[in-house]
Amino acid sequence: MAEIRIANITKTYPGGIKALNDISLTIADGEFMVLLGPSGCGKTTLLRQIAGFEQPDSGAIWIDGRDVTDLPPRRRGLAMVFQSYALFPHLKVFDNIAFGLRMHGKPKEEVRSRVSQAAELMEISPYLDRYPTQLSGGQRQRVAVARALAIDASVILMDEPLSNLDALLRLNMRAELKRLLQQVSATTVYVTHDQVEALSMGDRTAVMRNGEILQVDEPMTVYDRPSDPFVAGFIGNPPMNLLEGRAAAGGVEVEGHLFESPAQDEFKPGDPVLVGVRAENLELLPGSTADGLSGRGRGVEPLGSVLSWTVPVVKQRG
Repeated sequence: MAEIRIANITKTYPGGIKALNDISLTIADGEFMVLLGPSGCGKTTLLRQIAGFEQPDSGAIWIDGRDVTDLPPRRRGLAMVFQSYALFPHLKVFDNIAFGLRMHGKPKEEVRSRVSQAAELMEISPYLDRYPTQLSGGQRQRVAVARALAIDASVILMDEPLSNLDALLRLNMRAELKRLLQQVSATTVYVTHDQVEALSMGDRTAVMRNGEILQVDEPMTVYDRPSDPFVAGFIGNPPMNLLEGRAAAGGVEVEGHLFESPAQDEFKPGDPVLVGVRAENLELLPGSTADGLSGRGRGVEPLGSVLSWTVPVVKQRG
């Protein structure tokens, strides 16, 4: 296992595009850290900095207490699972898994033993004599993960490894990956734009936007107590409802209605506030009530176990 410490990393591409803006992050030994954000937010760039595929303009990266900022990827003691799987089509599954071990000059018996262990762990032992073109997408993904596990790296980096799979297979692989990575106890950095993966897999989630980290917390803390309006709107399906209001004695005032709120110390009466409410904490009632907000249903989306309503708030008159 290995701690990863990222200190003040900045990366700017030609044309003045700032992909990373003074990023600092510490990932503990054996932790599963998820980098979450929309396309172009800098999460893959940060992963490539850790891997050594790109060099930062400024800042430093430590792995297991060792400054690896200027070291090539092969000397950083890590493994990577790519979005495209990156399997060699002319090599059989056994040889794909064994590739990293052979590059490190491991003895034949050790190569055979580690490949067998990794294949058994990923439940692909029957396919070791096949070529990647003879496998399904899910099986290819398992081969890519087995190759990373075989070299027994202290750090495993994953760049949206499930994005090419269909919905049902992605669901199954999420559960499998989480179980497997708990077994091997490696420090894992996982990049995704899928909030379900971030909430269900990681020990902590770092939400990124425009080359910056907006919040780093346990998944349910990010969900329940987002520290930024973007995080509130990005996490959750449907996203959190955000209403403009003002602080008042004993609560917050929204559209002429006073709602109790425990968060009073940091606001003075009259201060503008943004109120975030999750859909599951709302109750829809017919007609009008004195202690609720009025709205008119615009649409309903059946989602199986729940119904998602679109009900915009109606502004108070006068």
